[in-house]
Amino acid sequence: MKLMNAFLAGVMATALFASATISGVATQVTDPASDPENFGPPEAMLFWTPEQKVAGFRNMDKIVWTRKISASDDPLPLKDAPADLSDVQLRYNGAEMTIAAFLNSENVAGLLVIKDGAIAYEYYGLGNSQDTPWLSFSVTKSIVSMLVGAAIQDGYIESVDEPITDYLPRLKGSAYDQASIRDVLQMSSGVQWNEDYSDPKSDIAQADMSTLGIYRQLSEKPVMAQPGETFNYNTAETNLVGTMLRSAIGNNLSTYLAEKIWHPFGMEADANWMLSESGGGEIGGCCLSATLRDYGRIGLFALNEGRLADGTPVLPSGWMADATAPSKGNGEYGYLWWLQDGGRFRAQGIFGQDIFIDPENQLVIALQSAREHADRSEDWELQDVFYEAVTDVLKR
Repeated sequence: MKLMNAFLAGVMATALFASATISGVATQVTDPASDPENFGPPEAMLFWTPEQKVAGFRNMDKIVWTRKISASDDPLPLKDAPADLSDVQLRYNGAEMTIAAFLNSENVAGLLVIKDGAIAYEYYGLGNSQDTPWLSFSVTKSIVSMLVGAAIQDGYIESVDEPITDYLPRLKGSAYDQASIRDVLQMSSGVQWNEDYSDPKSDIAQADMSTLGIYRQLSEKPVMAQPGETFNYNTAETNLVGTMLRSAIGNNLSTYLAEKIWHPFGMEADANWMLSESGGGEIGGCCLSATLRDYGRIGLFALNEGRLADGTPVLPSGWMADATAPSKGNGEYGYLWWLQDGGRFRAQGIFGQDIFIDPENQLVIALQSAREHADRSEDWELQDVFYEAVTDVLKR
């Protein structure tokens, strides 16, 4: 478990469906049969080699402690409505790039485009297939945000304006005394934290993400700003949200996810949620492993404002609107969702994990990648250009 805690600290589209291949592009493909030979040490995940990332990201249940979430008995069907994206051209920094080049340069393992509820485009690379689970990293934060909404709908939590210490009394007397659930969901607790993934001495790299470890580390942090005023990205606090949620519902996050979303909305494959310790609680800020299509279904659930296919509400009325409203500390962040112009929002994870949701155009784009860099601005900018190009083509 020392290893676990140390890690936790730390288109040339000739085919539009599963196992699509791209002609003339030297896309890296890794044979899943050889994955065990490339498993990296969990404590060094942020610094894995390209081969270790691919092997590890699709085999987390073999590397660290996880809790299984079983597939739904009634999967939500996804119709095929192929779109011709062959004329998509990305223009970035004065250069042009095809979708094929984008997939190759960003080391994409899976790309799913859902338009009006049907699959317009589906691609798998790096040896992945429709059945391959893949690590979501901080995409899980946005899922936890929806679970908080479900807990309010079910009456376990009264509102996001309650003090978070009402559910986490161990933090009474700390810098969190004045912070509300809303403040923590918006990454604006006012508590000091360093989330630099490239710095081995940062808070995130040295953190002990076991349940008691989070309490110890965060309870000792000083106040840097008034709650609700200043945005400061903090993965440990989303793990704290997970701990708060477990306290409120009296159950595991994975069990609650299965009961409220995974089974009733119709996820077609098993998933795994990483645990903070053997038999311990799921990590609220990371990390669910799921297939690409179930990434897409998560996006559809959010696009449907937290309602099931039959219209049954799982989240409170207006929850998704509140969760995707700009916060005072950061106009591009809501309740663990990243926001963009035009009412678009997304769940993002390092190394290129993403669920992009565009309500106006009824569009969901799910992306799974093994990028070289965890959090490089150029990669996110290129990704945004890609989304805009695909959206424009689908509009036409």
